[in-house]
Amino acid sequence: MTIILGFNAFHADSAACLVVDGQLVGAVAEERLGPRIKHSSAFPEHAIRRLLGDAGLTLRDVTHVAMARDPKANYAAKMAYVAQRPLKAAGAVVEHFRRNRQTQGTLEQLAEVCGEDPAEVKFQIVEVEHHLAHIASAYYVSPFEGVTAGFSYDGSGDFASLMAARCEGNRIEILDRVTLPDSLGFFYTALCQFIGFDQFGEEYKVMGLAPYGEDKYHAAMSELVKLDERSWFHLGKGYFGMHEGGASGAQDERGHVLMGRFYTDRLSDLIGPPRERSAPLTQREMDIARSTQVRFEEVALHCLQRLHRLVPTPQLAMAGGCSLNGVANARILRETPFTTPYLQAAASDDGTCLGAAYHTWHQVLGRTERFHMKHAFWGPEYTDDRIRRVAEASGYLVKVCADEADLVDTAAGLIAKGLVMGWYQGRSEWGPRALGNRSILANPAMPTMKDTINAKIKRRESFRPFAPSVLKEDVSIYFEQTVDSPFMMHVVKIRPEWRERLPAVTHVDGTGRLQSVDALSNPLYHRLITAFKAKTGIGLVLNTSFNENEPVVDTPEQAFDCFKRTDMDALCLGRYVLAKQQGTA
Repeated sequence: MTIILGFNAFHADSAACLVVDGQLVGAVAEERLGPRIKHSSAFPEHAIRRLLGDAGLTLRDVTHVAMARDPKANYAAKMAYVAQRPLKAAGAVVEHFRRNRQTQGTLEQLAEVCGEDPAEVKFQIVEVEHHLAHIASAYYVSPFEGVTAGFSYDGSGDFASLMAARCEGNRIEILDRVTLPDSLGFFYTALCQFIGFDQFGEEYKVMGLAPYGEDKYHAAMSELVKLDERSWFHLGKGYFGMHEGGASGAQDERGHVLMGRFYTDRLSDLIGPPRERSAPLTQREMDIARSTQVRFEEVALHCLQRLHRLVPTPQLAMAGGCSLNGVANARILRETPFTTPYLQAAASDDGTCLGAAYHTWHQVLGRTERFHMKHAFWGPEYTDDRIRRVAEASGYLVKVCADEADLVDTAAGLIAKGLVMGWYQGRSEWGPRALGNRSILANPAMPTMKDTINAKIKRRESFRPFAPSVLKEDVSIYFEQTVDSPFMMHVVKIRPEWRERLPAVTHVDGTGRLQSVDALSNPLYHRLITAFKAKTGIGLVLNTSFNENEPVVDTPEQAFDCFKRTDMDALCLGRYVLAKQQGTA
């Protein structure tokens, strides 16, 4: 038996997965467990222990540990960078050696967190370059086996920010890389900080704000990211200051990831002063967001067109943090020859543990048996007995549903009435999106619903949209682009005739970040939306993650606590329906 433990650590979004004889049996980000710190960079000890425990295994059973980091990768590029700017790069050098020491201590650290004697564990350690792990995380779990283009882009990893590859069978051939200081991800993050969203992982706010603005800074953005036919892209010199080292993944006393300033004062000379986080958002920030998003899309399209010339196929396996930009993803599908994309549910850095594990299975061990990720439900699950105890101790009205038909009919009825409902079912989702097992659901046709959820439950900025979960067979009814997007990776135009009828999920530009739901990948959620359609004539529901400025809830106790402290009206906790008012359950 081959048991591969994949993990990524020492930077934000640490996570682990377990692959047994080529089949994924579990995957979870460290932030969901233990202290529950968003974007946790801690060694994923809680994730590893949980995965092994759920599978009935110990560390002594593990044959391979796959780590999504290779300190030897891109060594020549690192040394060339240091030689060109020895003083500024000194911090980066110190950070590089610090992380190398962490990596070398993996064996002892793993044994310690699992309560094992290091002398008793016999696994082989495999180090996989960051962007290769990203591409592997998409290609090796995709339905593709013929020639496929592999693409990864993000801020940085192992000193690279982009990788292009040719994938076929069980092999991935690296064709090219972009190394630092050039990084499209850092460009986007720098402008995110400039707008005033200066905490780690807030780039999605720029994407949400962009439709409120106009592309008034196009000339400036073209100076910041330069394109030509001979290369992928280059950052304008002197505008960005993110390559001077620092404690990657370090966190402050609140658990927030520490980030240096990614832009220099020269950016202020180009487009004016930055916004302070506490200052009001003005039209200027909206226009900067718009121009940032437009330039990002232009560069992404340029890169994907270039990739297609290298690997002329309609099939694309894509990952990396930049791959979470759903607006760009939909445009890539519309405007490049890549008509058949695959992005797995955790395209961000948490997903690299998956790629490291499957790189080990296919390229280190030479195995050809494939696994296809058709759904995202690879996280923890809790027993009906534990859920029942939470429901009974809640102090709220509780209805015990007789079967699934009763559950979905009850839940659909509550949503149709305009109630905001927590929906907690089965195993949790792998990746950053709530996809129907740890979700807050509502009626998308209610005009005030978006403002209600933003103000009373999520407590977040009013400009941020909510996603529609739509029956896969009904996508073409509501959306102009027929996209299969089971992991909520595409933002597409809602048909004009539905925009006013679906105000809670229609963004200001007429788009929605759709999740297509099919009967095989999540039959219970599909049945719920079908029941809602039978009551309302609408084959989609508003879906947002089950949390309140925290990691998505994991346990039934956390789900109940979130329900209790917010203005949610009802909670479907497994087969138990809790209501805050008489007559709603």
